[in-house]
Amino acid sequence: IPNLMRARIAANQSAAVSSLRTIASAETTFESTYGDGYTTTLTQLGGPAGGAVSCATPMLIDEVLGQDPATKSGYTFTLTPDGVVALTAGIPGGCPGSGDAGFSVSATPLSTSTGTTSYCIDETGVIRFDTAGGTIGQGVVNGCVLSGMPPLQ
Repeated sequence: IPNLMRARIAANQSAAVSSLRTIASAETTFESTYGDGYTTTLTQLGGPAGGAVSCATPMLIDEVLGQDPATKSGYTFTLTPDGVVALTAGIPGGCPGSGDAGFSVSATPLSTSTGTTSYCIDETGVIRFDTAGGTIGQGVVNGCVLSGMPPLQ
């Protein structure tokens, strides 16, 4: 049973890293497609299933990750915008308002039985980790880059 638990934790941690990469890729796609900066919520990055694709609902991530906060594979994902407005004028049509100039997304294990390492990513695309499983940068502007945590190799 201990080996099975370690295998499950390793799978959850791998899935968390993959989900962070998906979110960062979707943020980059959103920024380049709509020219409105980065989204300020995971909900805006997703959108309702079967809806029309627009700046307000680009549907770049699935319905599970498209919640704020999102829970998937034993981890909670929380997006924190950097608070710096990307556009003061010329907001593209269909966008609810200006996006931000940056973002940080944290992935924190729900418990020690679902994961032992926390992760975060920001607009740089660098995933950082904390083997203590604590919260990294959640709710803090530029929390990932300022966390001082090492990058994932």
